[in-house]
Amino acid sequence: MQLAVVRKEIRENPSKMAPEKDEQLMEEKQIVKLAQQGDREAFSLLVRNYQNKVFGLAVNIVRNHETADDLAQEIFIKAYQALPRFRYQSEFGTWLYQIAINHVRDYLRKYKREKDALPLDDVPEPRGEEKEISLELAENEEEERRKRLIKEKMEEMPEKYRLILSLRDIQGLSYEEISRMLKLTAGTVDSRLHRARRLLRKKLTQALSQEGGKR
Repeated sequence: MQLAVVRKEIRENPSKMAPEKDEQLMEEKQIVKLAQQGDREAFSLLVRNYQNKVFGLAVNIVRNHETADDLAQEIFIKAYQALPRFRYQSEFGTWLYQIAINHVRDYLRKYKREKDALPLDDVPEPRGEEKEISLELAENEEEERRKRLIKEKMEEMPEKYRLILSLRDIQGLSYEEISRMLKLTAGTVDSRLHRARRLLRKKLTQALSQEGGKR
Protein backbone atom coordinates (compact mmCIF):
# COMPACT_ATOMS: atom_id res chain seq x y z
CA MET A 1 0.00 0.00 0.00
CA GLN A 2 1.39 3.40 -0.96
CA LEU A 3 2.17 5.82 1.86
CA ALA A 4 -0.08 8.47 0.27
CA VAL A 5 -2.98 6.02 0.45
CA VAL A 6 -2.25 5.34 4.12
CA ARG A 7 -2.23 9.06 4.88
CA LYS A 8 -5.56 9.53 3.06
CA GLU A 9 -7.21 6.64 4.92
CA ILE A 10 -6.03 7.87 8.31
CA ARG A 11 -7.49 11.32 7.67
CA GLU A 12 -10.84 9.89 6.68
CA ASN A 13 -13.29 8.32 9.08
CA PRO A 14 -12.02 4.76 9.49
CA SER A 15 -15.52 3.60 10.41
CA LYS A 16 -16.47 4.07 6.77
CA MET A 17 -13.75 1.62 5.83
CA ALA A 18 -14.82 -1.19 8.11
CA PRO A 19 -13.63 -4.51 6.75
CA GLU A 20 -16.10 -7.19 5.80
CA LYS A 21 -14.32 -9.69 8.05
CA ASP A 22 -16.07 -10.58 11.29
CA GLU A 23 -14.14 -8.37 13.71
CA GLN A 24 -15.27 -10.28 16.78
CA LEU A 25 -13.92 -13.57 15.43
CA MET A 26 -10.57 -12.16 14.38
CA GLU A 27 -7.84 -11.92 16.96
CA GLU A 28 -5.73 -8.79 16.85
CA LYS A 29 -2.64 -10.83 16.06
CA GLN A 30 -4.30 -12.09 12.89
CA ILE A 31 -5.27 -8.56 11.91
CA VAL A 32 -1.70 -7.34 12.42
CA LYS A 33 -0.34 -10.20 10.31
CA LEU A 34 -2.72 -9.32 7.51
CA ALA A 35 -1.70 -5.67 7.76
CA GLN A 36 1.95 -6.69 7.54
CA GLN A 37 1.11 -8.50 4.33
CA GLY A 38 -0.33 -5.30 2.84
CA ASP A 39 -4.02 -5.83 3.61
CA ARG A 40 -5.52 -2.31 3.51
CA GLU A 41 -8.68 -3.27 5.36
CA ALA A 42 -6.70 -4.86 8.19
CA PHE A 43 -4.58 -1.76 8.69
CA SER A 44 -7.69 0.43 8.54
CA LEU A 45 -9.21 -1.69 11.30
CA LEU A 46 -6.13 -1.20 13.48
CA VAL A 47 -6.39 2.56 12.94
CA ARG A 48 -10.05 2.52 13.89
CA ASN A 49 -9.45 0.40 16.99
CA TYR A 50 -6.70 2.64 18.33
CA GLN A 51 -7.37 6.13 16.94
CA ASN A 52 -9.21 7.43 20.03
CA LYS A 53 -6.61 6.06 22.44
CA VAL A 54 -3.69 7.47 20.44
CA PHE A 55 -5.39 10.85 20.14
CA GLY A 56 -6.23 10.82 23.85
CA LEU A 57 -2.62 10.12 24.74
CA ALA A 58 -1.36 12.92 22.48
CA VAL A 59 -3.89 15.51 23.60
CA ASN A 60 -3.14 14.88 27.27
CA ILE A 61 0.54 15.61 26.65
CA VAL A 62 0.55 18.48 24.13
CA ARG A 63 -2.66 20.06 25.46
CA ASN A 64 -3.84 21.21 22.05
CA HIS A 65 -6.68 19.56 20.12
CA GLU A 66 -5.51 20.37 16.58
CA THR A 67 -1.87 19.51 17.25
CA ALA A 68 -2.85 16.20 18.85
CA ASP A 69 -4.94 15.32 15.80
CA ASP A 70 -1.97 15.96 13.49
CA LEU A 71 0.34 13.97 15.75
CA ALA A 72 -2.08 11.04 15.83
CA GLN A 73 -2.05 10.90 12.01
CA GLU A 74 1.74 11.00 11.98
CA ILE A 75 1.91 8.26 14.61
CA PHE A 76 -0.19 5.89 12.52
CA ILE A 77 1.95 6.65 9.46
CA LYS A 78 5.05 5.82 11.50
CA ALA A 79 3.40 2.65 12.73
CA TYR A 80 2.60 1.63 9.16
CA GLN A 81 6.19 2.21 8.09
CA ALA A 82 7.51 0.23 11.06
CA LEU A 83 4.92 -2.56 10.85
CA PRO A 84 7.19 -5.02 9.00
CA ARG A 85 9.60 -4.81 11.96
CA PHE A 86 6.96 -5.67 14.57
CA ARG A 87 8.07 -9.02 16.02
CA TYR A 88 5.21 -9.79 18.44
CA GLN A 89 7.48 -9.48 21.48
CA SER A 90 4.76 -7.37 23.07
CA GLU A 91 1.10 -6.63 22.45
CA PHE A 92 0.48 -4.53 19.34
CA GLY A 93 -1.12 -1.81 21.47
CA THR A 94 1.95 -1.59 23.71
CA TRP A 95 4.19 -1.32 20.63
CA LEU A 96 1.95 1.38 19.14
CA TYR A 97 1.88 3.38 22.39
CA GLN A 98 5.67 3.30 22.48
CA ILE A 99 5.76 4.82 18.99
CA ALA A 100 3.20 7.41 20.10
CA ILE A 101 5.11 8.41 23.23
CA ASN A 102 8.41 8.73 21.36
CA HIS A 103 6.82 10.75 18.55
CA VAL A 104 5.08 13.18 20.89
CA ARG A 105 8.23 13.65 22.93
CA ASP A 106 10.21 14.29 19.74
CA TYR A 107 7.65 16.92 18.82
CA LEU A 108 8.00 18.64 22.19
CA ARG A 109 11.78 18.62 22.01
CA LYS A 110 11.92 19.82 18.43
CA TYR A 111 9.56 22.74 18.77
CA LYS A 112 10.03 23.43 22.48
CA ARG A 113 6.29 23.77 22.77
CA GLU A 114 5.54 22.10 26.11
CA LYS A 115 5.34 25.34 28.10
CA ASP A 116 3.96 27.37 25.22
CA ALA A 117 1.21 24.95 24.17
CA LEU A 118 -2.14 26.63 23.64
CA PRO A 119 -4.93 25.91 26.11
CA LEU A 120 -6.80 22.76 25.28
CA ASP A 121 -10.13 23.36 23.63
CA ASP A 122 -12.90 21.25 25.06
CA VAL A 123 -12.47 17.74 23.71
CA PRO A 124 -15.85 16.35 22.69
CA GLU A 125 -17.08 13.87 25.24
CA PRO A 126 -19.50 11.06 24.46
CA ARG A 127 -22.98 12.20 25.34
CA GLY A 128 -26.11 10.21 26.02
CA GLU A 129 -29.59 11.14 24.90
CA GLU A 130 -30.58 14.72 25.60
CA LYS A 131 -31.98 15.08 29.11
CA GLU A 132 -35.44 16.51 29.52
CA ILE A 133 -35.59 16.80 33.28
CA SER A 134 -33.99 19.98 34.62
CA LEU A 135 -32.39 18.16 37.57
CA GLU A 136 -30.67 15.71 35.23
CA LEU A 137 -29.46 18.61 33.08
CA ALA A 138 -27.97 20.28 36.13
CA GLU A 139 -26.21 17.08 37.16
CA ASN A 140 -24.84 16.69 33.64
CA GLU A 141 -23.54 20.26 33.64
CA GLU A 142 -21.83 19.68 36.98
CA GLU A 143 -20.16 16.54 35.64
CA GLU A 144 -18.91 18.40 32.56
CA ARG A 145 -17.62 21.21 34.76
CA ARG A 146 -15.63 18.76 36.85
CA LYS A 147 -14.18 17.13 33.74
CA ARG A 148 -13.06 20.52 32.47
CA LEU A 149 -11.52 21.29 35.84
CA ILE A 150 -9.54 18.03 35.83
CA LYS A 151 -8.26 18.80 32.33
CA GLU A 152 -7.26 22.31 33.33
CA LYS A 153 -5.35 21.09 36.37
CA MET A 154 -3.63 18.32 34.42
CA GLU A 155 -2.43 20.96 31.96
CA GLU A 156 -0.57 22.66 34.81
CA MET A 157 1.35 19.50 35.72
CA PRO A 158 4.79 18.48 34.42
CA GLU A 159 4.78 16.32 31.30
CA LYS A 160 6.01 13.17 33.12
CA TYR A 161 2.99 13.34 35.44
CA ARG A 162 0.48 14.08 32.68
CA LEU A 163 1.87 11.16 30.70
CA ILE A 164 1.67 8.58 33.46
CA LEU A 165 -1.84 9.70 34.49
CA SER A 166 -2.96 9.43 30.88
CA LEU A 167 -1.47 5.96 30.42
CA ARG A 168 -2.81 4.53 33.68
CA ASP A 169 -5.98 6.40 34.63
CA ILE A 170 -7.25 7.40 31.18
CA GLN A 171 -5.93 4.74 28.81
CA GLY A 172 -6.14 2.00 31.45
CA LEU A 173 -2.76 0.40 30.74
CA SER A 174 -1.21 -1.99 33.23
CA TYR A 175 1.81 -1.18 35.37
CA GLU A 176 3.82 -3.72 33.38
CA GLU A 177 2.91 -2.09 30.05
CA ILE A 178 3.74 1.38 31.35
CA SER A 179 7.03 0.10 32.74
CA ARG A 180 8.04 -1.28 29.35
CA MET A 181 6.94 1.82 27.44
CA LEU A 182 8.67 4.36 29.65
CA LYS A 183 11.63 2.10 30.44
CA LEU A 184 11.05 2.50 34.16
CA THR A 185 11.04 -0.03 36.97
CA ALA A 186 7.69 -1.05 38.38
CA GLY A 187 8.56 0.71 41.61
CA THR A 188 9.31 3.96 39.78
CA VAL A 189 6.03 3.72 37.89
CA ASP A 190 4.14 3.20 41.14
CA SER A 191 5.84 6.08 42.97
CA ARG A 192 5.52 8.49 40.02
CA LEU A 193 1.84 7.63 39.61
CA HIS A 194 1.32 8.16 43.35
CA ARG A 195 2.99 11.59 43.18
CA ALA A 196 1.01 12.53 40.07
CA ARG A 197 -2.30 11.59 41.66
CA ARG A 198 -1.39 13.40 44.88
CA LEU A 199 -0.44 16.56 42.95
CA LEU A 200 -3.63 16.45 40.90
CA ARG A 201 -5.73 15.90 44.01
CA LYS A 202 -4.05 18.86 45.70
CA LYS A 203 -4.69 21.12 42.70
CA LEU A 204 -8.34 20.04 42.50
CA THR A 205 -8.85 20.56 46.24
CA GLN A 206 -7.41 24.06 46.04
CA ALA A 207 -9.52 24.94 43.00
CA LEU A 208 -12.74 23.66 44.57
CA SER A 209 -11.93 25.47 47.81
CA GLN A 210 -11.44 28.72 45.91
CA GLU A 211 -14.72 28.21 44.08
CA GLY A 212 -16.51 27.58 47.35
CA GLY A 213 -15.11 30.79 48.82
CA LYS A 214 -16.48 32.81 45.90
CA ARG A 215 -20.02 31.55 46.37
